Formats: sequence, C-alpha cells, structure tokens
Amino acid sequence: MRVEPQQLRSFLLDAGMLSAEKFEQAQATAEKKKKTVEDILIEDGLISEEKIIKLSAYILGIPFVDLEKETIPPDLLKMIPEPIARAHNIIAFRKKGQDLEVAMIDPEDLRTIEFIKKTTSLRILPRLTSQASIKNVLRQYQRTLEAEFGDIIKKEAGGIKQIKDEETFDDKSDLQKIAEELPIIRIVDTLMKHAILQRTSDIHIEPTEKEVLVRYRIDGILRDAMVLPKIASQGIVARIKVLSNLKLDEHRLPQDGRFKIESDDYKYSIRVSILPVFDGEKIVMRLLSETTKALTLEQLGLRSKQLEDLQDALRKPVGILLVTGPTGSGKTTTLYSMMEILNSPGVNISTIEDPIEYRMPRVNQAQVNTKIGMTFASGLRSLLRQDPNIIMVGEIRDNETASLAINASLTGHLVLSTLHTNSAAGSLPRLIDMKIEPFLIASTLNCILAQRLVRKLCDEKEKYLLKETEIKNIGKYCDLEKTLDILKKEKIAKTADKWTTIPFYRPKPSKDNPDGYSGRIGIYEVLPANETIKNLIIEQATSDQIEEQAKKEGMTTMFEDGFVKAALGLTSIEEVMRVIID
Repeated sequence: MRVEPQQLRSFLLDAGMLSAEKFEQAQATAEKKKKTVEDILIEDGLISEEKIIKLSAYILGIPFVDLEKETIPPDLLKMIPEPIARAHNIIAFRKKGQDLEVAMIDPEDLRTIEFIKKTTSLRILPRLTSQASIKNVLRQYQRTLEAEFGDIIKKEAGGIKQIKDEETFDDKSDLQKIAEELPIIRIVDTLMKHAILQRTSDIHIEPTEKEVLVRYRIDGILRDAMVLPKIASQGIVARIKVLSNLKLDEHRLPQDGRFKIESDDYKYSIRVSILPVFDGEKIVMRLLSETTKALTLEQLGLRSKQLEDLQDALRKPVGILLVTGPTGSGKTTTLYSMMEILNSPGVNISTIEDPIEYRMPRVNQAQVNTKIGMTFASGLRSLLRQDPNIIMVGEIRDNETASLAINASLTGHLVLSTLHTNSAAGSLPRLIDMKIEPFLIASTLNCILAQRLVRKLCDEKEKYLLKETEIKNIGKYCDLEKTLDILKKEKIAKTADKWTTIPFYRPKPSKDNPDGYSGRIGIYEVLPANETIKNLIIEQATSDQIEEQAKKEGMTTMFEDGFVKAALGLTSIEEVMRVIID
C-alpha cells in the first residue's frame, strides 16, 4: 500500500524530515527510473524504510506493528499456511476471540484477506509491517517444522515398530506396504520439505548400527540435520525407491533413479542414488530446482578482465569453451549462464546432459541414459545431425566424447563443455591424455574458465587487519605485489595503502546463521587461448609453463580473485584457503 506522493511530501516537510528541493529531486528520479518516491528516498539514504512505513501507516490510519524480535506461537503461525505467508507477505500474529490480527506489507491485498477469512472463519484485522518483520517470522516456520518432525517420530514410532517386527523384508509386496504406511510417508515428506527450506543441494540418509543419520549439504558443507530411529530405515528406503520407480527387492546392487516434487511455492527434480553399505542402504538425493533462472555472469561473481575475456570468447561463432573444476564447483550453472547469453531466435542450441539441471526455453536438451546406450558420445553424434549452431556437452569424460567435441568445433559449431581438472592450465594436458592432438586443441580452443565456489559472508561480519605472519603465508600462494595492484585498480585499496592497512572480514555467527555464512559465490581464473598460449600447446608445454605465461599476460588466478572478493567483504580468506588449498 502506498500513500499519494503529495500527502507524503506534506508530512515530510511539516515534520522537518526533508526539504522541498530534495523531495522534488527524488520524485524526478522516481519518474525516470519508473519507481516510487519512497523507493528512491530509501535508496538515497534520505529516510529509512521503517520511518517510511510508520509514516504511511499514520497517514492511512492503519496500525503499524514491529515483529522483528517477536516469537509467534506455532499454533497461531499455522493459521496461515507457509506458502501463502511467503507468497503474499502476510503473518498471523495475534488472536483475540473471533478477531485475527495479521501483519502485511500491503493491507489492500483484499483477495488474500478474504481467503484467510474463509479458511479461518475469523474477522481479519490488517496491520502494516516491514519486510524485516516478515522475514523474521518466516524463519520461525522452519523451527515449527523441526518441532513437527520431532512430533512425527514420537507419535508414529509405535506404528513404525509394528511394521518392522520382522528382521528383513525381501518380499516385494511387504516392502510396498511399508512404503505406503502413513508414518513413513510423513517422515519422507517432512524430510524433503525441511531440506528445501534450508536451501539444501544434497540429502544424505546414512544407516548406522543403531540409528539413521540424515545430513544436508548446505552451501557446499555437509551438516548433521537429524537422527532417525533404526526402525524407520527400511521404510524410508522403500518409500524413496517407490517414488524413484526402482526395484524394491534389490538390496545388493547400486540403483539410480529420479522423481519430482512440486507445490505452489517450488518445483524440484530429485536425482536419487542408492548404495548398499554394511548397515543397510545409503541414499543420496540431489535437489535440482526447476524454477531457478540462469544467473548473469556478473551475478556469478565474474568481474573486470575475467568478464571481458569470457565475453570475447562467447562472441566467437565457432570453437570450444571449457569450464573446469571439481564436482560441485558450479560448472553446470556457469554453462547455463553462458547459454542464456547465447540463446536467441537466430541460433539452434542443443545439449546432452547428465542430469538436465534446469529447463531452458528454446534449448533442445537431451538426457544421458547409459542403460539404453545414450551416452555423451552417442548423444553428441546425434546432435551433430540436428543442425545446431551451439552445442553444450555436460562433461567430457573420454577420448570419444573429446574427439567428437573437437571435431564439432572444427566444423562450424560453438561447443561448451566441462572437464574435471584443478586449474585452467591443467585442462590442456588432460585433453592430450585423452589422445587429442595438440594442434587440434590449439586450433579450436577459445577459452578455459576454472572455478570454485566459496561461501558468502552474512551482512553482519567482523572487520580486522592482517598480521605480518598472515601476509607472509598468503604470499606462498599468490604474488602479493600483483594482488595489491589489483586491489588498487578495483579501488579497494588506496595508492598509499599497504597490506597491513587493508581491512578484511571474518564470519560473525548468529542465531539464523551459526557459521556466519549464507549463500555462495564463484572465484575464477580465465585463460584465453591467444597466440602465445596456442604455441605452447603445440609445443606440449606443461601446465605450469602455460600458467606462468598466462600470469605474465595478466591472468588473475583463482586465489587472487578470491583474495579480491575477501577484501570486498564477500567472503573470508579462510574460506578461499579452504576451497583451493585444503
């Protein structure tokens, strides 16, 4: 809900909070940027968001409530389902008799108010609140979910026990019954929902001798999530096998499958891997959001010369562009961002992937299926007959796929793909190991990008200055003088600054982020294939020789890029060290 600009102007001027001149300037900027005056006033730091909201509440005659430090009772919180609360920024926070007070960003959202009125059979009293208040209460849904999970275990343990009286279940019909038992369904559903709320990329369900350990990989780090009773083990495995359409009575061989889950709030494709271990069957599930949009290269963390070199490589109509790094370093996400840039009505983009992580409009995406002979090599061979301009190969794993990719780039196609190597320069000996002739690599290669993902520091972080011993240790991994020059060019450091005067940041743990990190960003090194590098490839120079030459020509290494991002306060030096050196 917004007040009329003139009303806002009158109140701000009368209260002496703003001059007429500054308000007129803000109004002109708002019209130019197609934003509200309130947005511009907040962006320019002329007035805080909280003051704007309180002032709007006063003008409109609607009470303002601050819920930033409030804890809402679970029973009251559940009166508005979490998806509705998130989608419409509305929270139930107080109930008196037949009156239900709800905090909202937009009290004029009459459709949502009417919906809640019908579902609760109560009179709804809208109150105006801030985005920070809504955010605080939405986090409480997660804690409510944890309590709910504990209740399921307590209430349903007896039901699971009755199912599990026998020692093993080898009969398919028995396993089917277990998978369809309500306690097991509730446990699996709650486990999945809990993982999605915490932005989990992988769920590990690990049987031990006496219990089942569940761990979530969040921002690249595995964390203990919960411990389940051993009696639930076979039921959970059976349930996930049913969802993934796998063999229920196969306990001795690994199995791979997939299934989908969706709601009004999210849509995920789940890739399942089941491995027989000593105490049962271990399950790992990869969660792939189908609603995630490709990020821009800038949002991924590419900047300055790195960004320019990569954009130059993408402008070339033919050749091969490689993204390298270990498993889980975000290579596929980078490829999708590149395809988003290249995707236009004038080109045909075809991919062969394992798995298809994101769906992209106007892109022909094919899924690897080794069981029926659909490999990267056979899929790529078929793609070449589909009249593509751009081909994306999920991964180059063997000589056949590498040869086909090189030949495709020689015959008028732009090829994007990934390799598992530790550095950009390390990709070149790897291709030679795959029996690719050096002159073919030199004639087709456009660019190599190597990357890692580091955790981002939260907004609240601790500032500190480096000690001489820490600077000396960092000097083992990067050129201190060159990195200082980069910091000066980026205007992070002043001309006269030394290492001991540049502030860096450490994580500051909080209730919501116990380790002080939230989200991830990439650190990169981009190696463009210029004439000097191509000559070294033909001469079969070592990766060290190629990297040394690239540094002389201005390549920023991953460590140096990570160091710049640490100086910007995006991550910490310890995190950069962890992903590159440890």
